[in-house]
Amino acid sequence: MKRLLLLAMLLPFAGFAQPINTMNNPNQPGYQIPSQQRMQTQMQSQQIQQKGMLNQQLQTQTRMQQQHMENQINTNSQRVRQSQPGELNTGQQQMLPNNNGGMLNTNRNPDSTLNKQQQMLSEKKNGDMLKPSSTPQPNVPLKTLGP
Repeated sequence: MKRLLLLAMLLPFAGFAQPINTMNNPNQPGYQIPSQQRMQTQMQSQQIQQKGMLNQQLQTQTRMQQQHMENQINTNSQRVRQSQPGELNTGQQQMLPNNNGGMLNTNRNPDSTLNKQQQMLSEKKNGDMLKPSSTPQPNVPLKTLGP
């Protein structure tokens, strides 16, 4: 009777006891050793951190390369612009005065310049392309394929 009474008194405390963990049974398939599990999670978190650091380094390197390329392009384009004839470089070139007024000059007759240009060109007629030209053509021997 004492035993039964003692068992009845301890029964409410049995609810506080930890339940049996079926996942922590080494005989079950898929069982992992807890220390191995901790190591695995630590390694995964380290890999995630390293991947983030590598991504940052890659972005920084890419940004630096782009800036370097843009600087080279700007420098090269400046060199090309400075080496172009007619480019205004105040240190090396001098502006020529425009006494005639250029295209803004209203006294100029555009037909007169057109007539001068037409006089410079020889007049073409229909069939001119079919006539033998007066300029000598180079004598280039033809190659024949042998048997």
